[in-house]
Amino acid sequence: MKRFATVALTALAPISWGSTYAVATELLPPDRPLFTGVMRALPAGLLLTALARRLPTGAWWWKAAVLGTLNIGAFFPLLFLSAYRLPGGVAAVLGSAGPLFVVGLAALVLGERARLRTVLAAVAGAFGVSMVVLTAAARLDLVGIVAGVVSSASMAAGTVMTKRWGRPEGVGPLALTGWQLTAGGLVIIPVAALVEGAPPALDGKAFLGYGYMMLINTGIAYWLWFRGIGRLTATSVTLLGPLSPLTAAVIGWAALGQSLSPVQVLGMAIAFGATVAGQLFAAGTNTGTNTGANAQPFSSTEENDRNISMDLTDGPVQR
Repeated sequence: MKRFATVALTALAPISWGSTYAVATELLPPDRPLFTGVMRALPAGLLLTALARRLPTGAWWWKAAVLGTLNIGAFFPLLFLSAYRLPGGVAAVLGSAGPLFVVGLAALVLGERARLRTVLAAVAGAFGVSMVVLTAAARLDLVGIVAGVVSSASMAAGTVMTKRWGRPEGVGPLALTGWQLTAGGLVIIPVAALVEGAPPALDGKAFLGYGYMMLINTGIAYWLWFRGIGRLTATSVTLLGPLSPLTAAVIGWAALGQSLSPVQVLGMAIAFGATVAGQLFAAGTNTGTNTGANAQPFSSTEENDRNISMDLTDGPVQR
C-alpha cells in the first residue's frame, strides 16, 4: 500500500508536466522557451533551498551542479530545441524513449536487472504515445532529432545518477530538489541571454502562468519526482513518463478544443496500460539497489519520512 501511494504521488509530476504546453501557449510570451526554463527552475530552486535551509557541503557542491545540469540545465534547452525543430508529435515520441535509456543505464550503473517485460512495457508506452501525437505530415530534422535524443538521454542520466548518489545524511528531497533546480536555472541563464536576448515584458497572464510553472509545474513536481527516485527504482519512476504526453492530449481535448481520433484514443489506452504494467512489473524489484564503493545509499522509508519533515520544519521530528 505504501508503494502504491508513492507511485501515485510520483505520477503527479509527469501529469503536471503535461500541462506545460497549454499553459505556455495560453498564458506565456511566445517564442521565449529558454526564458521560461529559467523562470521555471531558478525561482523554484531558490525557494525550496530557502525552505530547506540547507546548502550543499563538500562534494555535494559539484554533485548538485552535475545533477542540476543533467536534469534541468541541459535537458530544458535541448528539449526546447527539439520542439522548435520538429513537430510536437515527433519531439514527444523522442521524449517517450527516455525509459529505454533509463533501463539500460540503471542496469550498467545501479545493477538493476533489465527484465524483458520491463523493456516491452517501455516500448509499448513509446508506441502508444506515437499513436497519440504523430501525424502523417510529421517532418524530420536531423538537428531536432539529435537534440531530442540527447535531451532524453540527459534526463535519463540525471535520474540514474540521482539514484546512484542518494542524498547527504540528514538531507531530505526538498533540499536536493532545490539545489538541482537552482544549478539548472543558473546553467540556462547565459544560454537564454545569448539566444533570446533581454527578458520580455510581462503582463498579468504571464505572471500567473510563470507562478504556476514555478510552484506547481516545477517546484512541487520535481520534489515529488526526486522523492520518488529515492523510494522506487529508477526504472519504475521513469516508466511514469508517458503520463506527460497523455495528460497534454487530454488537456488539449478538454480545454483547448482539440479533437481525438479513435487511433489516438487507442494509443492513449496502450500507453496508459503500459505505464500500469510497468509499475506492476517493477513492484517486486529491490528499491534499494545502489552499487559501487563510493555510492551513498538512500535511507529507509522511515528515514525518508523523517528527512522530508526535517526539510519542512528544520528540526527533529517527534515520532
